[in-house]
Amino acid sequence: MKKIALVTGATAGIGKETALMLAKNNFDIIITGRRNNLLEELSNEISNEYNVNVLALNFDVRDRDKVNEVLLNLPKEWKNIDLLINNAGLASGLSTIQEGNIDDWEKMIDTNVKGLLYVSRAIMPTMVSRKKGQIVNISSIAGKETYANGNVYCATKHAVDSLTKAMRIDMLPHGIKVSSVAPGAVETEFSIVRFHGDKEKADNIYKGFEPLIAKDIADTIEFIITRPANVNINDILIMPTAQANSSHLLKE
Repeated sequence: MKKIALVTGATAGIGKETALMLAKNNFDIIITGRRNNLLEELSNEISNEYNVNVLALNFDVRDRDKVNEVLLNLPKEWKNIDLLINNAGLASGLSTIQEGNIDDWEKMIDTNVKGLLYVSRAIMPTMVSRKKGQIVNISSIAGKETYANGNVYCATKHAVDSLTKAMRIDMLPHGIKVSSVAPGAVETEFSIVRFHGDKEKADNIYKGFEPLIAKDIADTIEFIITRPANVNINDILIMPTAQANSSHLLKE
């Protein structure tokens, strides 16, 4: 019997590459995201290339009522989720805190922190009852350090780092693995979203050095989930070779 994985924010970037990696590893997959057309494209791609089942669920993790409506009423054959990848997250805006846009703040807090909590709260009780499961939260270098103009985004990723540690403690008696992956610069839609669709500004972020790509993070998740039963990877910080930390970057 195949294991079941749930990946949030699967429409692009790290979430999409992770879903493809899991399909390659013979997981049946629940993919979630806000853009239904991209969910359908990914669902078709997985179905055409891999002998696994796919369930596409179109919702925003910020909507607690919708999260509960969907995830607490999964079809019977999809209820026993073995692996939860909390990937949905974003940065919105880049400014000093005194000039920050409060709508941007709320979007980041509601997605990165509250959304992760809503999804986890819906899934974890079944894992606990089965004494079986694994959770991987996608954090960031921003969850380890605070950088200029990153203020609220960094705060949300520090929260993810802390919540991962809390989950590790609370899941320990139930035999459930909990891990965090904290990437540095990854060239995905991340900066386009941060700069509200300004692709030119986003492209400048990655000029002059080779950033990570989404597949690098999916490969890291693959390492985490393929460890023996007695091994839990608590945390991985992964950076491009050209990036030492959040503020030291070697550009040509």
